[in-house]
Amino acid sequence: MAGGLVALLDDVAVLARAAAASIDDIGAGAAKAGAKAAGVVVDDAAVTPQYVRSLAAERELPIIKRIALGSLRNKFFIILPAMLLLSQFVPWLLTPILMLGGAYLCYEGAEKVWAKIAHHDAHGAGEEKVQDETTLVSGAVRTDLILSAEIMVISLNEVINEAFWSRLAILAVVAVVITVMVYGVVALIVKMDDAGLRLSQRSGAVATFGRGLVRAMPVVLTVLTVVGTAAMLWVGGHILLLGTNELNLHFLYEAVHHVGVAAHDSTGALGGLVGWLVNTVASAILGLIVGALVVLVMTLTLHRRKSKPAAATAAATTRTDGTIPAQPSRAAQRRDDPADRAPRG
Repeated sequence: MAGGLVALLDDVAVLARAAAASIDDIGAGAAKAGAKAAGVVVDDAAVTPQYVRSLAAERELPIIKRIALGSLRNKFFIILPAMLLLSQFVPWLLTPILMLGGAYLCYEGAEKVWAKIAHHDAHGAGEEKVQDETTLVSGAVRTDLILSAEIMVISLNEVINEAFWSRLAILAVVAVVITVMVYGVVALIVKMDDAGLRLSQRSGAVATFGRGLVRAMPVVLTVLTVVGTAAMLWVGGHILLLGTNELNLHFLYEAVHHVGVAAHDSTGALGGLVGWLVNTVASAILGLIVGALVVLVMTLTLHRRKSKPAAATAAATTRTDGTIPAQPSRAAQRRDDPADRAPRG
């Protein structure tokens, strides 16, 4: 009986070691997958604070919580099942889908660059509109659906060779960790100025630190926007670079690879960093070019069609010489009134 107990304990130890190894593999896979999605994560963290900047301070955190829960629903009930089914039955579709996501990232990044150059706000975000909380949360969750889909596809592409259940566990960990990280950072950003204001009401170094927090908020948001834009161009361009190589269009990838190797070999101890920078800059340039082309196509097609109804409405109330027709005077209106033209007895 003692021998059977020892054998049972030995089996339990083996299972525990296997479970620990499996958890380590899941953790390593999640870290690898999440790292490649960093560009989209930064952009998500930069975009979300815009949804709560016009709200009362006491409603900011509840709204962020609702958006975070909507993000988790997006990931677990829509994106994760779709990605797992695709990877299990039609894995060849993942590269084109990933490249579409990369092109969208390039478009978003290039549009932000163009908005900065042209001094107007992308997507009309500069227009302050008061919305009810349900509408606001719905819009934020729809935007999150696109960003979360990109994160999950990028993550899936890094663990595509894992077994089905390992993929499921890794993507579930990525979904939870990234959601908590993004919206935790968003909550900190949104409440930073409130914390600064409270600290500034105290005395001494604490008050100075609080005033510094308040002054730092615009800088933090600007840096987040710049880093998010650069990351979108880099990640989107890198996805397209790898995707074209996987689709047997090798010339772009090989050109960048050769330049990176040459830079690595010619810079000695800094070769690793310089090679990475060359690849990153080349990917960002490719992303900017592709994004600019998409912005041009969208401007000439979709945006132009949207502007036609407004132009038609303006033309209906404006003469060909550019002047607005004058309204008839009250006297003229009375003369044209049938009651005034009726014979008086």
